[in-house]
Amino acid sequence: MSSPFSHAGSEIPLNELPLLPPMRMRPSYRHGDMTPWGGDSLQTVFHKSIPDNRTGEALEISAVPGFESRDDNGAGLRDLMDRYGATMMGRYKEFPLLLKLIDAREKLSVQIHPQDTYAFASEGKLGKSEAWVVLRAQEGAHILYGMKPDAKLLELIAALEAEDDIEPLLNRVPVRAGDVFYIPCGMVHAIGEGVLLYEIQQSSDVTYRLWDYKRLNEKGEKRELHIREALDVMDLSLSGIKASLPARESRGIHRLLSVPAFTLDCACIVGEWPLAPYRESFRMLTALDALGLCWKEGEMKLAAGESLLLPANCPALWLNGAGRALIAAPQPLAMPAKARGNKQRKHAP
Repeated sequence: MSSPFSHAGSEIPLNELPLLPPMRMRPSYRHGDMTPWGGDSLQTVFHKSIPDNRTGEALEISAVPGFESRDDNGAGLRDLMDRYGATMMGRYKEFPLLLKLIDAREKLSVQIHPQDTYAFASEGKLGKSEAWVVLRAQEGAHILYGMKPDAKLLELIAALEAEDDIEPLLNRVPVRAGDVFYIPCGMVHAIGEGVLLYEIQQSSDVTYRLWDYKRLNEKGEKRELHIREALDVMDLSLSGIKASLPARESRGIHRLLSVPAFTLDCACIVGEWPLAPYRESFRMLTALDALGLCWKEGEMKLAAGESLLLPANCPALWLNGAGRALIAAPQPLAMPAKARGNKQRKHAP
């Protein structure tokens, strides 16, 4: 007998499909040589079962091939998409976003992400705009966030040709817990050392590495740079968007960002607060503190750092406890039609 979800296509209204409860997702990890700048904070802060002490990324909710997140029963996100269709995804056929937690024990490479049109033509994939929420930061921590207003492209090119450090040409921005930054496609950026953050981005693994401080791996090899591609997509005029998490006592749902690919909200909970339905698509909820998520026939206890996928056709939900959670969702129909490509080029951050 077919599943009650098997015909969950656009021809059936969501309100005629079975309700699908929230799904706790288990991350996959980038670690070791993939993230030589990573550390062990994902374990020490969020008690995650990281594979080693150079684990830079927990891909909390991911449909990236080879790095899929899984539900409590071990089903991969793409299998869940096929199983539940529009009941889970709403109007989306592909998964347009990727949610990560990132531990930068050391500074990352200076990098740029392409716009959708360039990424489609060159990589067969989505472009990559993203946003960061700083969860912890050591004293003196910073990010690199765009070019300095007086920096010139020819200066940058000259420094790259001479293999000189380009950091003096970039904006060095001090960070602390609660800072929120939007990084549009084409903006030069890098995470500095001693920063633990939440990242929401388009579902793409395309990164153009512009500068890596002549860093060597255990074999004495430099990591690959992508200077031509980075210069192709760079936009020196971009300055990003900066926001802040609301105070814990600011009860309610607060919009942090609304950008072309996604929205990002912060839920501040003292007691109980309902989550309004959002039938356009799934949402992704990440607890920043221990909280409860309830619905008529069930509940989940969430530890800090845990992420849930909230299906498009989920029951009425409410959060309870005292603390904050981040809620990300794709903008309505934010996934371009040619999102799935067949090229397999990947760049580690």
